[in-house]
Amino acid sequence: MNESTWEQAGSAAVVAEEGCYHCGLPIPPQTHFSVVIDGRARRMCCAGCVAVAQAIVDNGLGDYYRHRDAMPEPVREALPEVVRELESFDLPELTEQVSRAVGEHEREVTLILEGITCAACVWLNEQHLRRQPGVTHVEINYATRRALVRWDPERTSLSRILKAIAEIGYRAYPFDPKKAEEVAQRERRSMLWRVFVAGFASMQVMMYAIPTYLAGEGEMPADIERLLRWASLVLTLPVVFYSCGPFFANAWRDLRLRRVGMDVPVALGIGVAFLASLWFTLTDGAEVYFDSVAMFAFFLLGGRFLEMLARQRAVRGLEEVARVIPAVAERLEAGIWQRVPVARLAPGDRIRVRPGQTIPVDGRILSGYGEVSEAILTGESRPIPKSEGDRVLGGSLNGGGVLEIAVERVGEETRLATIRRTMERAQSEKPAISTLAERYAGLFIVAVLALALLTAVLWSWLDPARIVPIVVSVLVVACPCALSLATPVALTAATDALMRSGVLVTRGHAIETLARLTDIAFDKTGTLTRGQLAVAKVLPLSGHDAQQSLALAAALEAASEHPIARAFADVTPMDVSLEALEVVTGQGLSARIGGRRVRIGRPEWVAERFSLPPLAQAGSDIDPTLTWVALADETGWMALFGLTDVVRDEAPALVQELHALGVRTHLLSGDAPEIVFHVARALGIDSARAALTPEGKIEALREVMARPGSVVAMVGDGVNDAPVLAGAHVSVAMGEGADLARLNADVVLLGSDLSGVARAVRHARRTLVVVAQNHRWAFTYNLLAIPFAMAGWVTPWMAGLGMAASSLGVVLNALRLQRAP
Repeated sequence: MNESTWEQAGSAAVVAEEGCYHCGLPIPPQTHFSVVIDGRARRMCCAGCVAVAQAIVDNGLGDYYRHRDAMPEPVREALPEVVRELESFDLPELTEQVSRAVGEHEREVTLILEGITCAACVWLNEQHLRRQPGVTHVEINYATRRALVRWDPERTSLSRILKAIAEIGYRAYPFDPKKAEEVAQRERRSMLWRVFVAGFASMQVMMYAIPTYLAGEGEMPADIERLLRWASLVLTLPVVFYSCGPFFANAWRDLRLRRVGMDVPVALGIGVAFLASLWFTLTDGAEVYFDSVAMFAFFLLGGRFLEMLARQRAVRGLEEVARVIPAVAERLEAGIWQRVPVARLAPGDRIRVRPGQTIPVDGRILSGYGEVSEAILTGESRPIPKSEGDRVLGGSLNGGGVLEIAVERVGEETRLATIRRTMERAQSEKPAISTLAERYAGLFIVAVLALALLTAVLWSWLDPARIVPIVVSVLVVACPCALSLATPVALTAATDALMRSGVLVTRGHAIETLARLTDIAFDKTGTLTRGQLAVAKVLPLSGHDAQQSLALAAALEAASEHPIARAFADVTPMDVSLEALEVVTGQGLSARIGGRRVRIGRPEWVAERFSLPPLAQAGSDIDPTLTWVALADETGWMALFGLTDVVRDEAPALVQELHALGVRTHLLSGDAPEIVFHVARALGIDSARAALTPEGKIEALREVMARPGSVVAMVGDGVNDAPVLAGAHVSVAMGEGADLARLNADVVLLGSDLSGVARAVRHARRTLVVVAQNHRWAFTYNLLAIPFAMAGWVTPWMAGLGMAASSLGVVLNALRLQRAP
């Protein structure tokens, strides 16, 4: 049959040149839309018809146009309206606002997905998006309903990605806290109405069913029984076609796309029971199951509604982080404070934050004093005093005093935005345990359908009259919803709890890896220690006074920005005038005071400059674990100052707790051996390596990782720790450390409290225990319930109640992880 013959098949398929080839409506003047179908450019009336027609052709469904015998109704489909809305996301300013650059040729966006009901929906969306040209990465989290998508802007656009999702029956929006809450409210409202209709109808249908159950054989007249059946049918119709509508729509979508999702057995169960009951009503058959259909729908929808509430509660932490920044701020303009949108602030602006307000940007205080709460950023509940010169972070709360702040970072550059992005990344990535559970769930659904078919065959021999309720019970009771929920909800709840306690999980695998930890390696400076030198010992020489020497040293060091100089910052300096100041990088500094030259710095350098004899008189008082600085003038030695990097207060307890958890500890440092081994002995660390280069740290870490069965974490803070952090099984960075270290870490301690490492390990192990409990419960429930259902001991409404209770139990068990670790 040639092409012209195809076009003449069916009167409605003949489309005049002035009509749209897809919908048949007139084509507006000056419109030039077209799609190539069967090798010819077919004119279209709008971009919406173009999108639908192109999706039909791209998915190999071009035969639709050859075989259709009627045009679509002369109304616009929903998709064209969606398409026009999505095209606005291609505007450069909007693309910049909702997405972010990743490298030179990629952008990344977090999307909210509507219509996700099971793990199969997640799999379908991921596979469909990965096949789109230009899409380089897709990760979807079932618990949060969020997708992390990366694409090449030169090959595709954000609107095309959103259209691709719409083509397979889902809706997607760039993540926005307000939009997310709107979607959540819409889901809750819709589900609540469906539950209400099913609940109301099930009560009424049960009223009509009870007399038939109580009446003895022949006691109820046939016309009364027929009336009760018809009344039950009428009341069940809204349950099936409204309350259960999503089950059928999702099941049809899955089957049309050759996938088997969670809603397929549910829709089959409801459909079989309803159609059988309808047939028996029309033919005066033996039994109807309207009461079971209504009650099953009510129990299942009620369970899903409660599950939805629990799931939304579990993911609320991310929305709280995203909503914390205020919409407006007070900016100084021409000497007048003006209220402006926060989005218009730029580095260099001067803003004012009143008591009780949230600081909208990262900046530095120019004037004022206040106590700032950084709980959402660091997990530290106690307010921190802040005054002129101190840095403040966007998202922290000003507890008292008016602060005037110089803006340094705004928008996506702030620390809060970084935390939000890393949370999104962690919640979108899938650990191995989650992927494994989803794979098993998909196989389990196929097994359930096979068991239902086997049950139907067996009961066709045993008692054909009981086939319908028993098959329905098998389909419903065995649906593995609980199995699919077991892992993602637990991981989401654990991530949220850790974030609120000051531990930010930035990678999906981090919790699973931390739970199996056997070894942990620490950097020293800035990690186990504060990274701030302090004067630990003063040795006066040649009869000089210790306090006067210390005050003189503080006066000299006040002129330097070197880290060693900051060790003297808490010492009251001597009131002297410094002349002819000279700073020698890496050695020390000198100045003329009252006509004499005074030097402070490395003892070797000071001795060389003044031609002084060796420090024999200090003798055994020189502790090799301290860093020594010498003070001298032209007449000879004056004093020696022993400096130490203060060990964090929580470090000893942390090491003890890690040992109690069965974790071996290691210290890898570039410092001198005497200092490193002293710290290791003081803290009780199992092994220590000193004088390591960054490459040496990696080699030392690999030696630990090479032990059979070892799972190793690395904790660090500096730029030089980034390579070794990237090389560990799981890495932890100090929140106050270098940006590069935080970017390469799987876990970030938001504050300066090192004890968060032990909290993370402990809570990770607790999370895996809860996940294992959920899996055991899901498998045990199904293994026990399926044989009972196949034996005919479980009615459809009991199956629905059991399935809903199983899923809800898994979610509630996972929510226990939201308690503070």
